[in-house]
Formats: sequence, structure tokens, C-alpha cells
Amino acid sequence: MMTDPIADMLTRIRNALSARKKVISLPASRMKLEIVRILKEEGYIEDYRYIDEKPQAKIEIVLKYDEQKRPVISGLRRVSKPGRRIYLGYQKIPKVMDGLGIAIVSTSQGIMTDHEARKRKVGGEVICEIW
Repeated sequence: MMTDPIADMLTRIRNALSARKKVISLPASRMKLEIVRILKEEGYIEDYRYIDEKPQAKIEIVLKYDEQKRPVISGLRRVSKPGRRIYLGYQKIPKVMDGLGIAIVSTSQGIMTDHEARKRKVGGEVICEIW
């Protein structure tokens, strides 16, 4: 049994990027789907697709590379872990790479980027950082 599915998703993306894979598939959950949606909106991945099949639904992610075939995502880091949850108010949410990256935050108003959480003035659990 997997104890941290979000860390597993980030590791699969990191491994696929280092292996220069174009498409990866992973087990789906609502939280993973929201994180992937944010990654697409922010331009870190090309596209994603939700595949509803039994017994476990899947998310297929199309990774994004630049003209020199370098990954657009240069780093991913899990912040809040099951053993140590990190909750911050909107003023204390970190700026990733001085604003070049994003932090994904789970708030009472849903999962959003650090920019949006600051704009809406809501804090929450800092799930991960991407740059």
C-alpha cells in the first residue's frame, strides 16, 4: 500500500522527465487531477487526460519540453508530507525561486497556486513546489 500518492506522482513525473518520456500514466485521484490541472494552466505540462476505467481510473500526462529537448519542469519538491503537514497563512506562503516557480496550496476554497492564494487572502496546506 502506498502511503503518499502525491509524492509518488511527483517522483513519476521527475523520473519520466529525466528519461525524456513524452507521456506518463498514473493512478487517478481528485487531488492529483487538480494538481495536474494547475500544472497545465501554468504551462508546466502540455496536456493531460482523465481515463475512467475499472478498477482504477488513470491520468495520462503529456510532458512538455523546450526546443533543445530540455524539460520545462526543472524541479519538483513535496513540501507537506503525511508525517509532517505544513500549514501556512497567506502572508507566509513562500515565493518559489523568487516568483519563477509555483507552490501548490490546498485551501478551504480548493487547490490553487501560491499567487492565487495570496490574491484571495487564504492560507492552507502547502502541497508541493514546482520550478
